[in-house]
Amino acid sequence: MQRRIFLKNTGLVLSASMIMQKKVIAELFNVPEFKIKMLRNNVGVFTERGGTIGFLLGVEGIVVIDSQFPEPANHLIEELKKLNQQPILYLINTHHHGDHTSGNIAFKGIAGHIVAHENSLANQKRVAESQNTLDKTLLPDMTFSTDWKLKTKKEKIKADYFGPGHTNGDAVIHFEEANIVHMGDLMFNRRHPFIDRSAGASISNWITILDKSVKRFDKDTIFIFGHSLVPGAETGSAEDLKLFKDYLEKLLVFATSEVKAGKSKEEFLKNTSIPGVTEWKGDGIERPLTAAFEEVGARGF
Repeated sequence: MQRRIFLKNTGLVLSASMIMQKKVIAELFNVPEFKIKMLRNNVGVFTERGGTIGFLLGVEGIVVIDSQFPEPANHLIEELKKLNQQPILYLINTHHHGDHTSGNIAFKGIAGHIVAHENSLANQKRVAESQNTLDKTLLPDMTFSTDWKLKTKKEKIKADYFGPGHTNGDAVIHFEEANIVHMGDLMFNRRHPFIDRSAGASISNWITILDKSVKRFDKDTIFIFGHSLVPGAETGSAEDLKLFKDYLEKLLVFATSEVKAGKSKEEFLKNTSIPGVTEWKGDGIERPLTAAFEEVGARGF
């Protein structure tokens, strides 16, 4: 009896020790640990390195949204196999950026189809060709222009395109029964956003997309965010979308006033804050400032 207790306790100590070692190694080598969090109705999120991944553990198969990079994508695939023995039916890309799609290649021969907006496909191909990485890229084989639908036994999934925002190919993915919406990089939670003007981004229409999303869904909707300043805060509510919409509105107002005042781009980029914005902090403010200045200048105020 005592031997069994000893062995059990020893096993617990060893297990705890291994977990601690894993955390220490991750910290020493700056290797982020992956995490899986189930939300509801078998829909969950995976975080490691890159944009937040969403997934559905369906009765007849798995649906994944975004793929981060190859290494975390392999970690995800391994964990999904433990959670659900069904095949991966679809991988959906919210947009083309590498921190959301570089891991597509890990799904080669595993995912039935890869789905994305037609502009996302064009952007992925353009970037891969310019970087000479087409051989390391797995492009979407199914695209849509306005929307795409999938019905499974217990879930209905709808992807919508509302025009340019973060890029010109961002999709909003809705798990209708679970009432969970993956916003991709249309939502940066308390973190200064990257606004890709080289891929047709539009701050003014991005504001419209956020407003449309707030009105389209409800107070019970769980939103999945592409990125968050604070780890663990990759999901939230419509209130978070309203705050980010307010951020973008204040950003454009600020840029417009500074351009009208005759400020140069170099002068404008010296700003370290956006008037009226208090919750969006951290590094990277020069990215939205640059994009806003260029967008305002391009439209002539």
